[in-house]
Amino acid sequence: MRKTLIFLTLFLFAATPVVARAATPLVDVDWLKENAQRPEVVILDVRNKLGGGSKDAYLAGHIPGAVYSDYLRDGWRTKVNGVIGQLPPLEHLERLIGGLGIDNDSHVVIVAGGTSALDMGSATRVYWTLKVVGHDKVSILDGGHRAYAADPANSLESGWNEPEARAFNAAFRPEMIADRGAVEAFLRGDRVIVDYRPVKQYRGLAKHPAAKRKGTIPGAVNVPESRLTSADGTFVAGGEVDSLLAELGVDAGDPQVAFCNTGHWASLGWFASSELAGNKDVKLYDGSMVDWSAHDALPIEVKAGE
Repeated sequence: MRKTLIFLTLFLFAATPVVARAATPLVDVDWLKENAQRPEVVILDVRNKLGGGSKDAYLAGHIPGAVYSDYLRDGWRTKVNGVIGQLPPLEHLERLIGGLGIDNDSHVVIVAGGTSALDMGSATRVYWTLKVVGHDKVSILDGGHRAYAADPANSLESGWNEPEARAFNAAFRPEMIADRGAVEAFLRGDRVIVDYRPVKQYRGLAKHPAAKRKGTIPGAVNVPESRLTSADGTFVAGGEVDSLLAELGVDAGDPQVAFCNTGHWASLGWFASSELAGNKDVKLYDGSMVDWSAHDALPIEVKAGE
């Protein structure tokens, strides 16, 4: 009888599937390898010229099973009222996302190149977009494609994976976005405004080609985008995000609005504060300085002479 019980115990243990580590906003290569074959997982390769990537690079070698969408070319952002890089209409995003084989039950793992903060912003902007349209089952591969390909034991596949289009239904979350009027109101309130551009642009020594004026939104503090990732494209820990803000006299839990030039670098800051550090009261100013600087009545602070 005792032997029978032992046998049954061992049989049940062997038959019980190993519970995979739960997905988090940021997943590592090991997590991806453990979960890539799950039917609900969609690996979305968004490499583009910001990280030296392209469709040709995808065709030459990508994570097995990954589908491809060029972040810069495929309509993840659009021009609205003359301002570049804006969130497209929901109907467009539903078609784009569903056309990649993603439905409301999919878990999307976004893969950028993993070459720099600028490049990883491709992943965070797509992540933010998915969240804005109501999709919470989404993660970013820390270190991107570079991290996966760095281990020779991790095989790549070539060619094109044609996704099977699915229905994706958006549930818009306007509370995640700050428009120009909201930012004006924030200037008179207690929300912290964080500029995630390089120091030269923050101080008014340089500007984006599409911006009309140099400088920053008055009262904004500056966390250069390059401080949010390591040189290899891996993100800093949530505690380090807290420390970066503390250096500027900002409590990590304070209500915040993130901006940059067009909402690309700002998505890095939003991701770091909201998803890594856990502050759920962070909005992204989608128009950022390209929108703000186009309106002469809006104040701009130039710090170059300080």
